[in-house]
Amino acid sequence: MVWTGTWVAERLGVELIGDEELPALLGLALRRNPKRAHLLVSGVLGKHVPRRPSVVYGAGLDLGRRVRALLGDEEAARAVVLGYAETATALGHAVADGLALAPYLHSTRRPVPGVAPAGGFEESHSHATSHLLLPEDPKLLAGEGPLVLVDDEFSTGNTVLNTIRDLHERHPRERYVVVALVDMRAAADRDRLDAFAEEIGARVDLVARAAGTVRLPEGVLEKGRALVAEHEARHGAIREPETVPLASAFVRAALDWPRDLPDGGRHGFTPEHRERLEAALPSLAAGVGEALRSRPGTGRVLVLGFEELMYAPLRLGTALEDAGHDVRYSTTTRSPVLAVDDPGYAIRTRLVFPAHDDPADGPGERYAYNVAGGGFDAVVLVVDSAADTPALHAPGGLLARLGEHVPHVVLAVVPSYVPSRAPETAPYTPGTAGTTRTVENSGADEATAAGTVTEVPDATEAPERSSMLPEPLRGPAFSSYAPEEVGWLLQDLSDVELEAPTEEREEAIQSGGAHYAESLPVEYQPSERYQELFHAALEASAARIARAVGTVTETVLAERPGTPVLVSLARAGTPVGVLMRRWARARHGLDLPHYAVSIVRGRGIDANALRWLAAHHDPADVVFVDGWTGKGAITRELAEALKDFDGFDPDIAVLADPGSCVRTYGTREDFLIPSACLNSTVSGLISRTVLRSDLVGPDDFHGAKFYRELAGSDVSGAFLDAVAARFEEVAATVDTDVKELLTADRAPTWEGWAAVERISEEYGIHDVNLVKPGVGETTRVLLRRVPWKILAKRGAGADLAHVRLLAEQRGVPVEEVDDLPYSCVGLIHPEYTRGATGADGKAVVSR
Repeated sequence: MVWTGTWVAERLGVELIGDEELPALLGLALRRNPKRAHLLVSGVLGKHVPRRPSVVYGAGLDLGRRVRALLGDEEAARAVVLGYAETATALGHAVADGLALAPYLHSTRRPVPGVAPAGGFEESHSHATSHLLLPEDPKLLAGEGPLVLVDDEFSTGNTVLNTIRDLHERHPRERYVVVALVDMRAAADRDRLDAFAEEIGARVDLVARAAGTVRLPEGVLEKGRALVAEHEARHGAIREPETVPLASAFVRAALDWPRDLPDGGRHGFTPEHRERLEAALPSLAAGVGEALRSRPGTGRVLVLGFEELMYAPLRLGTALEDAGHDVRYSTTTRSPVLAVDDPGYAIRTRLVFPAHDDPADGPGERYAYNVAGGGFDAVVLVVDSAADTPALHAPGGLLARLGEHVPHVVLAVVPSYVPSRAPETAPYTPGTAGTTRTVENSGADEATAAGTVTEVPDATEAPERSSMLPEPLRGPAFSSYAPEEVGWLLQDLSDVELEAPTEEREEAIQSGGAHYAESLPVEYQPSERYQELFHAALEASAARIARAVGTVTETVLAERPGTPVLVSLARAGTPVGVLMRRWARARHGLDLPHYAVSIVRGRGIDANALRWLAAHHDPADVVFVDGWTGKGAITRELAEALKDFDGFDPDIAVLADPGSCVRTYGTREDFLIPSACLNSTVSGLISRTVLRSDLVGPDDFHGAKFYRELAGSDVSGAFLDAVAARFEEVAATVDTDVKELLTADRAPTWEGWAAVERISEEYGIHDVNLVKPGVGETTRVLLRRVPWKILAKRGAGADLAHVRLLAEQRGVPVEEVDDLPYSCVGLIHPEYTRGATGADGKAVVSR
């Protein structure tokens, strides 16, 4: 029998290495997703590949029994099982059934009116990343017993780390158990989980059916994209067999669902609920069986679930199987995957249809894989009442698409369970008081959940779309900073190849063929001599920086009522925000919230990050933070972007304001801030931010990469610690500085902008964007762009030692000048193409 990963393995060189059982458990397909090339397709999950319900359910039951044996009955009775939407909702439920003693909850991407989230987390590599936790009983996640987290595969561990961190901060536990069908982590990811468990002081066990790794060749993402594009251009995006000539109308099954029984674990499912469902399954299956018998020749049956609604269809499938039917089971999905009709490929066909449950993230395509051409005589489509909408029944909707390929279609509707009351507290996402309509389920088989409509006063309204955004990324899963130091309102693009040679980037940027934020420069690896300069500069300037940190922080605290929320402009602002947070804690015992967001010249600030901030904090408390000002382009960019958002103050707090662009600063001197000397290795190992339409959708945060592989060169912590160690010695000076500043005229003069315009014309550049003033900006030019020449203020001295070294290494002339308001200015090569000459007729030298 051909392995269903052969087609991808032969073309991309992807390999599965590990337990002998892996090829039987996993096939391979290609994602239509820019973040990952391949998809591991489970043969026992029942998502993409139809399988016997007993096989799918049995896989979860076996894992649950293993967890119970690991914990013992006493601890199993104190446990809570948490499954992940959408693929693992039924698997998690089956694991809970195997434990038998524990309640179950799964995450969801569907906000429910009247139910405020009790938590949430982010799944960085997924096509749809935001997860909400909506338990009916707010105490469900507040216990001290073991938390059992269930996913179909354990690939990097990021999702689990994000979940545990989010819940452990509010409800610490001594033990966590991670359960998966397959454990495919690399060695570094295993070490990271061990380190995380030690960090939080908890035991983390892992239970998996099989283990191994995926070996990915270099450039697999680009090769995968090219292969998808080539195949779709040659064969079309959708592979479907010819339609069945005599497609028929669907039959609605009489499904006598027990009153007030949840349709799954979205709001919690207890052992008592499980007993009620087990007792009802024979009669539920009988109703479906009667609908199947209404047409002859329905021998081979597919029970098709709907996205997160996986458990109820699975159990209906097992009951039909027990009753003697030849049954397979799978579900629809949001996940876009290429279909290839080849026995060595896991996804042979796909049906495409529009979403039919009014999703919170807007309309879009949905998919059913390996249904068309699967040889089914009948399909039993199981949806909840929230999804039994006109869109389901419309031409081109899912029912019509199924009817094109299968002779007999049965629709079974499970009433959507809505909790009888909203949780009394909503600590995670603030809502708005008001009146919300909730439905008490009657159990009747109607297109919408029938019953009486009750007015519930003062219930928390459903979160707006902003609260569907993922929670901030935090170290150590993303960045080398401690998790409390900063939350990154970014998406993780670490698996995407974004780096391009400096010369290629410069040519594309200046020709208008690309924006600078669409790619990343290759990370500069400092020489031994340059590293020595960095450490010498840090030693010499630590007290000076500490003084500026203290001055700007005290100014913010004096002028902002309440508790300021620090929002750094990633990435140069991030170390400064961390230091400001440390100062506030050391001097005043304040724990200031601190986040990092992306702002891109010419594109504005990340609007979704602002929406997240507005949903979680008072915009009036937000203080934007950056490292320094150059000519003030970002200052203007921020002010323009915030015109569309109420309540945010566009003033930026910076360490150094040599351009006189802002009114909140530590100093207006242009001096060396050592964090400008390096790239990611002094900024938590995070790249510059990325904004590219194929990677960042309208509802996504901007992206960035975490360079874990550079951990051996990381000096982020050393920089922070060296500066913070000088706080006490500069405290008195800071107090004096702040008193003077608070009474001084700090209105911006934009002196720097005027100087940049003058330099641009004097040197024949005629583009202020190619003139980068100040030590920090000049360093960036030398590290990331194609420099033409450096203007250095005569007598600038030690502050420019690293600039002179970089210029020497890249063959860039340094011109000593007078009358410069900055210590130095970097000039990017004008009208650059490879082999171009500058305004002086000399060819650029790139090294």
